[in-house]
Amino acid sequence: MVIAVTADIIGSRQLADREGAQAVFDRAIARVERDLPVELQGMRPTVGDEQQAVYPTLEAALGALLLLRLALPDGIEFRYGIGIGEVGTIASEASERGIPEGPGWWAARAAIEQVQVLQKRAVPSARSWVVAHESTARDTAEAVRWANASLLARDEIVGAMSERVRRLTYGRCLSVTQRELAADEGITQSAVSQALAGSGAAAVVEGFRLLGLTPVRGG
Repeated sequence: MVIAVTADIIGSRQLADREGAQAVFDRAIARVERDLPVELQGMRPTVGDEQQAVYPTLEAALGALLLLRLALPDGIEFRYGIGIGEVGTIASEASERGIPEGPGWWAARAAIEQVQVLQKRAVPSARSWVVAHESTARDTAEAVRWANASLLARDEIVGAMSERVRRLTYGRCLSVTQRELAADEGITQSAVSQALAGSGAAAVVEGFRLLGLTPVRGG
């Protein structure tokens, strides 16, 4: 069973430079895929404002999407629908890669729709959600529950971070030292420590480590 992810840009019509935003997103994707090479099919644009990717495990998807959120600058945000289920493609003369099809993609679309519901109601900070297709729901229900509980808290913390704190948190996920981060940012190690401590970054970093992934530092 694989994990299908659909990413949908937020507020694309309000972006002053949609093409520039896509270029920024593409660079962020490339960076994450170097630093955490866990994808089966890398994040690539499909139609409209959507991107799609496939990961081998739920842990891999959660880790990669966290790094991607942390890598993006202010003003560029996505919703992430994470679908558990089989995926495939339909052959098409108009597309070399074919047309994505299958229960995993349907679940990812349902997850995007749930994020939109959460944003409009009680959880405006929501950006990510997991849905298991009914063909797999019995075996994955517990994993889906804990993943969504974790995502709600993680999205709230990351959403409140400044762009600098996101950069620092990204570095700590890759085990970059506070001293190295301070040098990169041109600030003191004490300033790095204070920024991380005051933002909830430690919980985000520890959550990333608990996923059991192996980043490629400096990749």
